[in-house]
This record gives sequence, C-alpha cells and structure tokens, in this order.
Amino acid sequence: MMRRKTPLTLAAALVAAGALALTACSAGSGGSTGSGSSTGSGQTAVTVALTGAPVNLDFTKTAGSAIPQALMTNVYEGLVRVDQSGKVVPLLAKEWKISEDRKTYTFTLQDGATFSNGEKFTANDVKFSLDRVKKDWTTTLKAKMDVVQDVEVKNDTEVAVHLSHPSNAWLFDMATPVGAMFSSTGVADLANTPVGTGPFTVASWKQNENIVLKTRDDYWGTAPKVKEVTLKYFADATATTNALRTGDVDAIVNLQAPELVDTFKDDGKFTVTSGTSSGEVSLSFNNRVAPFNDKRVRQAVLYALDRQAIIDTAWNGYGSLVATYATPTDPYYVDLNAKYPHDPAKAKQLLKEAGAENLSITYTVPTRPYAQAVSEIVVSQLKEVGIDVKIQSSEFPAVWLDNVFTKHDFQMTTVLAVEARDLLTVFNNPDYYIGYDNAKIAPIAAKADAADEQGYISGMQEVQKQIVDDAASGVLFLFPNIVITKSELTGMPKNSIVESLDLTGLSWK
Repeated sequence: MMRRKTPLTLAAALVAAGALALTACSAGSGGSTGSGSSTGSGQTAVTVALTGAPVNLDFTKTAGSAIPQALMTNVYEGLVRVDQSGKVVPLLAKEWKISEDRKTYTFTLQDGATFSNGEKFTANDVKFSLDRVKKDWTTTLKAKMDVVQDVEVKNDTEVAVHLSHPSNAWLFDMATPVGAMFSSTGVADLANTPVGTGPFTVASWKQNENIVLKTRDDYWGTAPKVKEVTLKYFADATATTNALRTGDVDAIVNLQAPELVDTFKDDGKFTVTSGTSSGEVSLSFNNRVAPFNDKRVRQAVLYALDRQAIIDTAWNGYGSLVATYATPTDPYYVDLNAKYPHDPAKAKQLLKEAGAENLSITYTVPTRPYAQAVSEIVVSQLKEVGIDVKIQSSEFPAVWLDNVFTKHDFQMTTVLAVEARDLLTVFNNPDYYIGYDNAKIAPIAAKADAADEQGYISGMQEVQKQIVDDAASGVLFLFPNIVITKSELTGMPKNSIVESLDLTGLSWK
C-alpha cells in the first residue's frame, strides 16, 4: 500500500477506543473455506487463522474487535493510520495542518482514491462519514467524535474539521474505526456488504468460518502482493496449530495457546514472533454492586493476586504486567505495578475492615481460552485469603455481551480488552459495564485532553494513579501478540497496536 512519508506531528493520544475484546460468530452469506498456500514462491493466496469470528460486518452498530480486525486498513481506510510503533501517519490524507488554537485540522486528501463501488473519494465523503458517527452509529465508540463541532468541505481534496476544543486524543481516534471513511452510496447493507477505499473487498464470508478478501484491481495506492487472503476462524487452539502444520493455513495470529509455541520454535519451516499489543486481560469488578461497591474489597482482591504467577502458569510466561488500561506504547504510560504487590496478609486485613470475611462471590468467565486459563488460578489465589469464588461460565460473545456488557449482571469477570488507548472509555463513563464513578477523573481527563503535550501526559498519568488507587478494575496481564507463520511468508505485523490486522504487506518469498 502506498505509504505517505512524514506526517505533521501532534500530541497524539487517546480518549479511548472502547468496547472490549468482543468477538462473535457471524451470520451471513456463504463463501469458500480457503486453503493454505504452502508452496511458497509464486503463490498469490494466504490463509490466516484467527479466533472469534464477527457476528456481522458492521462495526458502526456492533461492538468489539473482530470486525475492525478484519476490515480496517484492508477494506476500510481512514484519513490517518497508526504504524507499528504507535505513531499516527497519513493514509487517505496525504498531509494536514493544525490551526494555532489547535481546534481546526485541515486535511489534504489523496488524489484518485475510489471506493470499491466505483465512487470517487472526496471531501464530501469525509463530512458524510464524520457526521454519520454522531447520527447513525450506536456503539460507545461514537463518543470519540463528540469533540467535532462541524466539518467544512473546502473543495474535493481539502476538508477542515473544526473541534469544539483542543483535543490531544482526537487525531489518534481518527485512526480507529470511528475514523473509517464511508461512501453515501455504500452504507445500505454494511452488515453484509462493506464498501471502502481499501485494497481489498469482501468476496464472501461464511457464518463462524471465514472471510475471503480479494485484492482490488482499481485500488488507488500500491496494491498488495497477494491476490487473496482468507481469514479462517478457529475456536480451538490445538486445531489451529494442527491446521498450520498440515498446510490448511499459512499463519496464526494472536495464538491463544502459548504452551504450543515451543513446538514451532526449532522448526525451520516456521517463524515465531512475540510482539506487544494493546490488549489487557482484565479482572473487572462491578463497582455498582456488593461486595465491589466497597473500595477495600476491590483492593483486597488485587493484593491477593500473584499476577506474575498467573502469567507463568496460565500463559507460559508470555505477557507483561500493567496496572490499568494504559500500555507502554501509550505516550502517557506510567508504571504503577508496585501499587498492589502480592500481599495476602494485607488482603485479609482489608476484608476484615470491610466486614467481608468469609466472602462468597460469582466470577463470570467467558468461553475464551485466556479466560478459562486464568480463572482457576484466580479462584485458587482468592481462596487463600478467604474469598470463596464460584465460576459461572458464560458463552462468548452472545451471552456474555448480553448479561455482562449490556445488562451489567455480574460481580466479577474477565475479558480481553483490545481496543487501543481505551483507558477513558472504560473508566470515564459511569454507564460502562464496570460502573466506575468517574467524578474524580473526569475533570482531570478533560483538562489533560485540552492541554499542551506535557500537560496531556501529566494529566493522563494523574488519571491512571487515581484509577489504580481506587482499584476500579484489575488487569491480570498485557496480552502478547504471538504470531506463527510459514517461513516463506513475510509481512505479517509483529505488534497489535490497534484493532486492525494489516494484511497489505503480505508476500511470499
């Protein structure tokens, strides 16, 4: 894909993406099952193994990471994108200027970009797309465009976006799904027929099985080197690795069985990488209900946990420790892991002070490999401080989404929250599923977002410290991005900074 050279800089950052690692089975039209491309040179197709198929193809109305993982960058493009280091760089906008008061962004668009339905991409589509977030989107992500006051079309290739106030987070947010560009003639059936400016189109997709992407002949930028990519979905990690060994797939992205990695490391037919991600494996408390409406109980749980032991036991040592929903690739990250060391005695003391000795709670565990792997260890560690935990299995995504995410019917749960820079999405909205009272952090976050770069960083660090002090929700570990490919396949991204799985650089040696 054509990549623009040097973007104008800005204090990029976050207000938050938001919804969680919510992937789902899908309903849709039929499609091919895909097959591996194991013979290397000369191949034009790639099959990639993933977990959790999307419920449909419309991320404007369906929360979660599964849809943008498949479609962003590949089918849909934004004015900007995020590179592998977390930097905002140009895409459909070849450059932009920021006004002195930092409230107006004027974008110069690429010449010759078109949608897959043949429509020309112009500044009118930018206005249509950003206005549509406020009018037609239904997911919590739409709040990321609240700061947009209006969109001014100057001509076909120039558009000015006026913000109601300066925002350090907004440009980064434009690289997430809410920044996707749509055609006014291509939104009639987004759940089944996506229409974007990207290098691929959705040739077919089959319920809970696969999405087949084919390269566009009329793509405006540099075309991918492969003609077809099949995203094949597996619920079982062993079946995924077996498919790679037998040649049914060519790559596994975000492998969720780290104990199987070592079997590939010394095999020259495969390449193994372990990159970073924006995904936090949470231990989420419902702050609205007993016993987690008591800060001391939340803190006691965090003191009771030996999180490094959880990583070592449940995830074979892969992953790293973070204290809340901020990661080392975020510009404002501050290491707060020392706040809650493993201290069972302190946990028991806090439970006694809260009158919560001999506590019994229900732990709603979604049917995902990471959640099942950590749950028994969490239960065991909490038992050591006198907390009796009953595991309630919740089919993911449908049941978990309905009961936990929508109805808030839970006490404690675990989920992989993968959206980039989602700190404020999770904690700056009291109506979000964890129900955290954001009265303390809301003014700090607002002031930080409108501040200069240093003010933004220091303000967001203050937000993190308050969230961690309140023990608003726990993070068991930062999820690694384990990728295994056939050795002849190159171009698979190492890191998973945003939801998008960029397939545009794939090629065979």
